[in-house]
This record gives sequence, C-alpha cells and structure tokens, in this order.
Amino acid sequence: MKTAIRKSILALGIAAGMTSAAMAQQGVTDTEVLIGSNGDQSGIFAPFNVQAIKAAQMKFDEVNEAGGIHGRKIRMIVEDHQYQVPKAVANFNKLINSDGVFAMILNLGTPHNIAGFPLMQAKKVANIAPLTSARQMLEGDITYKYAGFSSYYDQIKAGVDYLVKEKGAEEICAMYIPSDFGKEIQEGAVDKAEELGKTWAAETTHKPDETDFVGALTKLKDAGCDIVATALGVRQTIIAVATAKKLGWNDVSFLGSSAAYHEAIASQPGGITDGYYAAGGWADYKPRMDDPEVKKWHDDFVAKYNEEPGMAAILGYGAAETLVKALEAAGQDLTPESFQKGMESLEFRDVIADADIKMGPGDHQGGDIIVISKVEDGVFKEQARQ
Repeated sequence: MKTAIRKSILALGIAAGMTSAAMAQQGVTDTEVLIGSNGDQSGIFAPFNVQAIKAAQMKFDEVNEAGGIHGRKIRMIVEDHQYQVPKAVANFNKLINSDGVFAMILNLGTPHNIAGFPLMQAKKVANIAPLTSARQMLEGDITYKYAGFSSYYDQIKAGVDYLVKEKGAEEICAMYIPSDFGKEIQEGAVDKAEELGKTWAAETTHKPDETDFVGALTKLKDAGCDIVATALGVRQTIIAVATAKKLGWNDVSFLGSSAAYHEAIASQPGGITDGYYAAGGWADYKPRMDDPEVKKWHDDFVAKYNEEPGMAAILGYGAAETLVKALEAAGQDLTPESFQKGMESLEFRDVIADADIKMGPGDHQGGDIIVISKVEDGVFKEQARQ
C-alpha cells in the first residue's frame, strides 16, 4: 500500500514538473506555434497596419500549406489597440497571459511597444520587427527585442548627410510633432548638422491633427532653410509639401524617415510631392518589378487580397520571413532560448525589401542599410544607400 502511495506521489510530482515545463514553453505544441500581434486595425494607422498583417499572414499561409515548421503550423492572433496605449496594454496582457503566445510580431507604435516590454520580458516573449523604427526598440536589455531595420535617428542623419553633400545645403531645419517620434527626428537632424558644421536655422512643432502650415513654412523659408527634416503624419506631410510649392518655395529639400516612406505620399496627383526625400531601411519594390521573385510576390498578394501591396506589405512579409527562418533555426525543441539562438544565427537576403538581414549576439537589428529615395513620377526612386 505504501509503495503504491509513493508511486502515486512520484507520478504527481512528475506530472507537476511536466506542467511547469509546458507552461515555460507557452504557445508551443507538437502541432502549432502561437504568434501574437498588437496593432492599429481601426485607428489612424489602420491602413498601414492592416496591410502589414495581410502580408505576414500570406507568408504564414505559404509555410503552413507546405507542412509548417518542424511539423508545427503557425497561428497568429491579431488584436486592435486603435493607437491607444491603455488599450495596447490590455491587449498585451490578453495575448501574453491569457492566449499564451510564444512570440509577437509587427506590434505598432513606439509608446505602445514600450508599454508592453515589461509584460513580454516577464514571459520571455520575443518582440519581432515592431512597426516603429524608434531607437527605444533596442534600448536596455535586448534579449527578446528584434528590430527589422535602421532607426529614425540614423535614417535622418544619413538623409541630411546625403543632401548636404549632394546639394551643398548649409541651413538645416525641422518640422515635427513633439512626441518621442518627432524628437528623435529632430535630434538626428540637429546632431548631423553639428557634425557637418552646418547651421541649425529654425524649427517648428505641430499638433498631430494640424493641417494649416502657412505660418510655419513662412517662418522656415524666411530662416533660409535648405533642408527641412519632417516628422509629421502622412497626410500632414503631403499638405506641408504642397503648401510650400503654393508659396513658391521650390529651392528647399523636404526629408522624412521611414515613417514618411509611404506610397500615399509618392502617388499624389499632379506631382505635388515630387522632389520629396525619405530615408528608410528598405527599397520600394515598384522600380524592381522586372525581378521575377518580386513580381511573383506582388502578383500573389494581389491575387490573395485584390489590392496592390504597399510599403507596409514589404515590412509585413519580411517580418514573417524573419520569424519563419528563426523557427527553422531553433529546431524541434522550441523554447525562448533556442529561438533566441535561432534569431541570432540569421543571415539572409530579403529580396522584397532589397536588404541584407543579419543578426548576432548583441546585434538584434536585422537590416543596417539606409536607402535614400526621392519621389519621381509617383513612386519613390532610390538615389543612394549607406
């Protein structure tokens, strides 16, 4: 009798240990790996976020149809924070602590990601390719943080450097929303101006819903600005550039980061945004449609969703490809630790983004290039890369 009791206690102990181990590997079964995404599906950035998710899902569908990764299908749960930080925190709590996702991908927004870091860190949930290029995405403990491309700060510095050398610019300025995003753009422009010995001539700050830029542009024009670094919304950027042209200010270069590297800015009728520059971590696919792999990706997206892929689709597909390759490299025994090793072993060519992706221990930024593009004939055309 005592022997039977001891065996029962031992069995319970083993079962408890197995339960603890299973809890440690949340989001992973023999047949599935569960991925979460927390973004803006119905707010001001919904058009961008929704298309990124569509492109990621297209990649996951391709992988699942081919049998998955080590026998596991990828299932993605998407939550909508409507670009509200409190809602984002609630979503992170649901995805991580209730749904039990293994990793997260394409989380949108700088303050939203920052608010979710403690929750992700506590459960060793990796944050892969967030839809923000803020420097904060790779600050502090980066064990479970993986950025897709270069930061806003580095992009603007590269753009200012290019325009100073290309056009002999002397007076550097900025128009920005005074948020973490806007301040990072401003700091990048200020720091590069100082490095090059150029004059920081003027700056203007704006509300996120501001649409009248006549006064601000008049001030910047009077200050003799040769370059204006912009950290505005997409619609605001279009209005600002169009207003400058209406004011007859044509000898200035407007420069944005990857946040302004958007087809809506390039494709405005009448060429009102022609000449606008943006510095991002990838290249627009449209000028590369003669590449068979790029064309197939484009055609597959159109066939699946009945819409043209934009910049967001490039990022979404690339993020999903990164995740898939890391899962493959992690092996059958999938844990946060094996996944980290998988991520840190990555080195591949992202053909759609036209960028080399490489990570390693202490280096969790996938792409390092900065592509400087200019709006010409309705598309962003590459001018240089650093």
